[in-house]
Amino acid sequence: MTDLAPTPVLVALVQAAGGLAMFLFVMPAGVLADVLDRRRVLIVAQVWLIVTAGMLGALTVAGRMTPLALLLFTFLMGIGGALTQPAWRAVLPEVVSREDLPAAIVLEGLGVNAARAVGPALGGALVALAGAGAAFLLNAVTYLGIFGVVLRWRRAHEPNDLPAERFAGAMRSGLRYVRHTPQMASVLVRMGLFILAASALWALLPLVARVELGFSAAGYGAILSAFGAGAVGGALTIGELRRRLSFDLIATVATILFGLCLIGIGVTRLTLPLLGLAFVAGAAWLHLLTTYNTAAQTVLPGWVRARGMSMYVLVFFAGTTVGSATWGAVADRIGLGPALVVAGMAVIGGLAARIRFRIKDTAGLNLASTRHWPAPMLAEGVEPDEGPVLVSVEYPVDPARLAAFEEAMADLRRRRRRSGAYYWELFVDSADPDRHIEVFMVDSWAEHMRQHDRVTELDRAAEERARACLRAGESTRVQHFLASRGWRSRLRRGDGSDDEGD
Repeated sequence: MTDLAPTPVLVALVQAAGGLAMFLFVMPAGVLADVLDRRRVLIVAQVWLIVTAGMLGALTVAGRMTPLALLLFTFLMGIGGALTQPAWRAVLPEVVSREDLPAAIVLEGLGVNAARAVGPALGGALVALAGAGAAFLLNAVTYLGIFGVVLRWRRAHEPNDLPAERFAGAMRSGLRYVRHTPQMASVLVRMGLFILAASALWALLPLVARVELGFSAAGYGAILSAFGAGAVGGALTIGELRRRLSFDLIATVATILFGLCLIGIGVTRLTLPLLGLAFVAGAAWLHLLTTYNTAAQTVLPGWVRARGMSMYVLVFFAGTTVGSATWGAVADRIGLGPALVVAGMAVIGGLAARIRFRIKDTAGLNLASTRHWPAPMLAEGVEPDEGPVLVSVEYPVDPARLAAFEEAMADLRRRRRRSGAYYWELFVDSADPDRHIEVFMVDSWAEHMRQHDRVTELDRAAEERARACLRAGESTRVQHFLASRGWRSRLRRGDGSDDEGD
C-alpha cells in the first residue's frame, strides 16, 4: 500500500481490513467447526486462502493491483484466517493425548513465535529481490503444504443419531457455556487485559527501532530475532516450571516480567540492553500465552471447543487491534518512550484482576462424556425439534444437610446452564420445606438429548454431592415435560385466546 497509495489512512486500513474480517467471522467459524466436520472446515479454509492469495499475487505481478483491490483481498484473506483459527486450535486435543496437550500447546506457541521472528525477514528479502507479487505467490504455495497435511489426516468420528445443531442455537449454547464456566471467564479477562496493554510493544517497537535508535530493517529484524530466541528459551523451561508452579503463579510472574521489559524498552537507548529485554520479553510472552491457551483448551469439552476457542481468538485480536490504536495515539501525545513505560505499568496493573479471576490448574480435568443419564420414558414418539423441554428433579433433603445441599446445587446450576439449559431454578415445597425441586429448561428435545451426551465425570460428581444430602432411604425423582402440542397447534391455527391469564 505504501507503493500504491502512501497515505496514513490507506496504510492503516490494510491492518483494519484483516482485523475486521476476524471480528466478523471468527465466532461464526467456531460454530461451524463444532457443528460440522472440523477437518472439512480446515480444508475449505485452506482452499479459500490458496485461491485468494494466488489471485492477490497474480494481480500484483500483472500490475493490475489497486488500493481498493488490495483492501478487498486483505479482507478475504482475513476471512480465511478466521475460518482456520478456531478449527485449528480445536483439533489439537484430538491429535495428542490429554497428558501431552500442554506440551503440544507450547510447541505450537514456539512455532508461532519462530514464524514471527523469521517470516518477516524472509518476506522482506523476497520483496527486495523479486517484488511483492512474488511474496504473495509464495504465500499461496505455502498453504498447499497445510492443505496436504489436513487432507491426509483421518479424523475419528463418533456415531450420533441426533441432527446437527442449528447455527443460531449452537451460537447461543457456546456463549452460554463460556458465560457459566468461571475458569474460561478468568482466562478471557486476564488475557484481554494483558493483550490490551502488551500490544504497545508491537505497535511502537518498529518506530523505536527506526526513529529512536536509527536502526535499519536488519536492526529491527535483530530485535525480533531476540524476541523469538527468548520464546525458544521459554519453551525449553516451561515444562519444569509447570511441575513446580501453579498456572496462576506462572501467569503472574510472566506478566510482571513482560511489564518490566516494556518499561525497560521505553527507557533504554542502548542496543545490547534492548536486545536482552526483547529476549526476556519473548520468554515471558510464550510462558503467559501458552498458560492461558492451555487453561482454555483443557476446560472446553469437545462439543464446544471450537466455539470457546473462537472467543479466545476474538479477545486476543480485539485487544491487539484496540490496544495498538490506543498506544499509537498515546505515543503521539507523550512520546514513544513514555508511552511504553505507561504500557508496562498498565500490564502490571492488570494483575489487579487476579483478586477475582484466578487461573486454576485444569490440565488434569476429565471432560469425557459419561452418558450416565438414563433415557427418558416416552408415551409416544417425540420429534427432535419439539420443545421447549422442562426437566424437574425432586430432592427430599435431610434438614441437617441443607447448607451442603444448597452449595452443591449452586455448582449444579452452572453445570446445567453450560450443558444447554437456558433456564434454571430451585424451588421449595411450601407444604414440605425439606422437599426441593430443581427445574431447568432446554430449547428442544434434540438439545436435551445432546445434554445427555455432554454430561461429564465432573458433572456426575456434582450430582452425587447433591444426592448425598438426601434423607436416608430416599432418592431423586426425574420428570420430563414437553410444551403442550394442543396449545401449539391452536396457536398455529390462530384459535388461541388473548384473554388475560390464557
